[in-house]
Amino acid sequence: MIKDILFQIKYTFSQITFNRKKKRIQRLKESFGKIKSGSFNFESIEKYYRNKDNSEAYQILSDKTCNDLDFDDLFMFLDRTNSKVGQQYLYNKLRTIELDEQQTKLNESLITELSKNTELRISFQEKIEKLNHKDAYYITTLFQEEHIKPPKWFFMVKLLSFASLVSLILSFYNPAFLLVLLGIFCINFVFHYWNKNNLIQYVGSIPQLLKLNSVASHLFVNPLFKKLNPNLSKPIQLINTLKIRMSFFKLEAKLQGEFEIIAWFLFDIFKTLFLLEPLLLFGVLKRLNTKRTEIENVFQFVGHIDLLISIASLRSGLQTFCLPNITNKNEIITKEISHPLIFNCTTNNIHISKKSILLTGSNMSGKTSFIRAIGLNIIAGLTINTCFAKSMSFPLLNIFSAIRISDDLMNDKSYYFEEVLTIKEMIKESTNGRRNLFLLDELFKGTNTVERISAGKSVLSALTKNNNLVLVSTHDIELTDMLSNEYELYHFSETVNNKTVGFDYKLKEGKLKNRNAIRILEINGYPKEVVNEAIEISKELDKIYSLKNN
Repeated sequence: MIKDILFQIKYTFSQITFNRKKKRIQRLKESFGKIKSGSFNFESIEKYYRNKDNSEAYQILSDKTCNDLDFDDLFMFLDRTNSKVGQQYLYNKLRTIELDEQQTKLNESLITELSKNTELRISFQEKIEKLNHKDAYYITTLFQEEHIKPPKWFFMVKLLSFASLVSLILSFYNPAFLLVLLGIFCINFVFHYWNKNNLIQYVGSIPQLLKLNSVASHLFVNPLFKKLNPNLSKPIQLINTLKIRMSFFKLEAKLQGEFEIIAWFLFDIFKTLFLLEPLLLFGVLKRLNTKRTEIENVFQFVGHIDLLISIASLRSGLQTFCLPNITNKNEIITKEISHPLIFNCTTNNIHISKKSILLTGSNMSGKTSFIRAIGLNIIAGLTINTCFAKSMSFPLLNIFSAIRISDDLMNDKSYYFEEVLTIKEMIKESTNGRRNLFLLDELFKGTNTVERISAGKSVLSALTKNNNLVLVSTHDIELTDMLSNEYELYHFSETVNNKTVGFDYKLKEGKLKNRNAIRILEINGYPKEVVNEAIEISKELDKIYSLKNN
């Protein structure tokens, strides 16, 4: 009878496990190629990038450029990772531009295998998902941040722990030592709870490090991934030497979240009696401090694999994408390029070569979105080897932008002064000896027309020197004439009917000839006297401008 009951319990448990696994596999299949749902904690996602030394990268994208190009929105669209480790690794990858042709070829071969072998991919995803707990964000603190150090009087902790053990043993021979043990326990109680603030910083990260190392061990067994880091077995083994000591923190985390309060209480008394927490914590931290490189190697290995699965998932969900052709020619050639964050985006073609590009057109016609589309595609092409176009060719570029500028009231800086500083930095970078791409939207909006046009012309002429490429939009038609020798002219236009304004978002050659701003005022019900006066003034200004040109 008892055997039957035990068999039934075992069978029921196995069925529950089987059903959970079946649902998990189905979820992973269905989510492949789809955008992630849920919130994004960018403060935690950025943690690895903010603390990492990326000084050897070709370029680190500035916060200014990321803000201009809606980088956080791009990340949320691109991110199909299965773990917090993968998220942090992907974020760092997208913010640091570097080119490694051999690594790119290896990545593509792995992405191809992950895309076509569903069963294999899901088996990897199941393992990597174990690192999707929010505490996994803090693994990076173990190899990037300074660890807390024991105080000078820490030797007393060791003495008290030893005294507790001796008193406990002697109490079996003489009960009087129980009073000694009780006195020591009271002292230990103070040290034990003093250490709680230290412990709380690591009770999440250290158990996650154990999981990371376990996941890496399973992934490294597969020959497919050994090429990513052939020497990874040594770091895995070194971290494993601390497994027994670190398992204490894993047990601590489980007791806090799963076991009965009585079990936790008894375990806490045991730890207090022998001061296990401070002894193990500072002992483990001392050893981890010597293994920072090994921990980061394991972190990067798992993060890289999650990144590759994420790229495979991204491409699976795209209607159109291409692998970029990175050339040595100083030109950008795109065919049917789109903005990745605009649903059903209208595609465009462009060839930027000997001359940079000056865009004209009214507001909402597509100028700024097109400039951002070029920037985002080049970033994605240089970092994850994926462009949102039918084909795209460009060289290794430094990317700088001045698109979204605002007042800095906290530091007493006006919009114009902020723009002046941004453009000054661009002019400085234009002579850095590298190929640069400058993305600008309506220069010097914060000043008067005459000085805006004058300063705009001189700045745009300076930026095109040294084989730099520039994409800039403007409402100042005068600039199209002044810069026609240095810039190719393109425009976006709208169609104005009796009561509507329509946009086709198609890039057209030449400068904008039709002006509809006043007509749009009329469509939107402005008083006739206001519209008529605006028309008359515009005619007078056109005459003055024509006379100056002649």
